[in-house]
Amino acid sequence: MVTEPGPEEQQRRPVPRRLAGTLGLMAVLLVPWTLWLTFTLPTRHVTHHYRLAWVGFDVWLALAFAATAIAVLRASPSLQALAALTGTMLLCDAWFDVVTATSGDEQAAAILEAVVAELPLAALCFWIVVDTTRFHEAVGRWDLDGSRRRNEPVGD
Repeated sequence: MVTEPGPEEQQRRPVPRRLAGTLGLMAVLLVPWTLWLTFTLPTRHVTHHYRLAWVGFDVWLALAFAATAIAVLRASPSLQALAALTGTMLLCDAWFDVVTATSGDEQAAAILEAVVAELPLAALCFWIVVDTTRFHEAVGRWDLDGSRRRNEPVGD
């Protein structure tokens, strides 16, 4: 016997349940696809659009950062989605920087950039996603502390 979900369960589940099945199916289908790619892709590939790919990606990353910054300033309801987008793009950027770098100095620079910049910024973005309320409270405290310092009289 199938029972209809109550009003509380309907409020917790705003998207159709079949969406979870579709996403789960995609996760399962990616396993054989990834295995096929593992054995069929060449180990080296030269492309004529390499520069365009990276410049284009960085332009979109800059737009994601800008949109996330505006959402922070406005306490926008879009903040979580934008922070998730920016954090994910940062993880992708770190991954591809490291795995496409040639060995030696280029690889060391890519790893350093990932560890010092991209991964910490991604962590900040995911903190915003996970706990937006505490993020806004922390930013409010930083802002309040900064305004207190600016308004303090300078001693003799």
